[in-house]
Amino acid sequence: MNKISEHYQPFLEATEKAAIAAAQLRGCNDGKLADQAATEAMRSVLSVQDILTTVVIGEGERDEAPMLFIGEQLGNQDSNIRVDIAVDPLECTNHCAFDLPDSIAVLAGGPSGSLLHAPDTYMNKLCGRKELIGHIGLTKTVEENLVATAKVLNKEVKDLKVIIMDRDRHKDLIASMHSFGVQPILIGDGDITGGLKAVEGTVDLLYGIGAAPEGVITATAVRALGGFFEGQLVFYDSEFEKRARKMVGSNIDKIWNAYDLCKSDDTFVIASGVCTGWVPGVEFKNNKAIVTSKIIFGGTGEIKVITNEYNLGAQNV
Repeated sequence: MNKISEHYQPFLEATEKAAIAAAQLRGCNDGKLADQAATEAMRSVLSVQDILTTVVIGEGERDEAPMLFIGEQLGNQDSNIRVDIAVDPLECTNHCAFDLPDSIAVLAGGPSGSLLHAPDTYMNKLCGRKELIGHIGLTKTVEENLVATAKVLNKEVKDLKVIIMDRDRHKDLIASMHSFGVQPILIGDGDITGGLKAVEGTVDLLYGIGAAPEGVITATAVRALGGFFEGQLVFYDSEFEKRARKMVGSNIDKIWNAYDLCKSDDTFVIASGVCTGWVPGVEFKNNKAIVTSKIIFGGTGEIKVITNEYNLGAQNV
């Protein structure tokens, strides 16, 4: 029986074409426009592939078109190959709009039932390299996590590199960091790349509340790479909490690790660069688009870096 991870190619094409569509709008000052272009490009590929793809967690639900809505099925309904995806056609929307680093088109794929099925809500996240497993966690205080991280990594607390999204909701978290001498790395968007940088050791931690779809994508990559991840759903809207109860039942307050959010090693995470950062951005040369992608495979932790060239007229490799 073929592994799901062997069928990554159509999904790579989907993220590549989404990246091209978004990159053509870099610096447009309109994140929604770039997001819509990426979504439509991704859907155009997933809709015609000979695989049945189900969006189990993404950026929107049925009443929020043009997003790839949660529960949407694309491709061949009669296919024996069935893939669940967690998806963000344009991660770092605002970074693309203002041509800033780390904007990517990204998705995680796995067998049916392997990825958390939940509404597009928020998730509190803590992420780092594998050495931190068993030493840090969301049930611990900020101080406990910083001290434990510093001890494990043989650093001074003040020297820790911690990525936090620059949001009002993190005012107290940022103040706590400052009180312990930590100068957090504040980002406007992009906590998937932030989490992967933490797992790889470029930084020490990703800390704080971001979007749940990005949390599931990050957790899938973290499981493949053997790092630390914990996530817990956060609700600022009672309607989203009701939807979550329908989807995940009494587990809505659970603190999930990477193995809870992604229940299989037969997975792939594909990130195609839009704006240069963790992945090189799209280059446009002589009516061609050159797209670079990173693919992380579950089970082995293998990372492939693939560059493909598209003719902008025909959009063919």
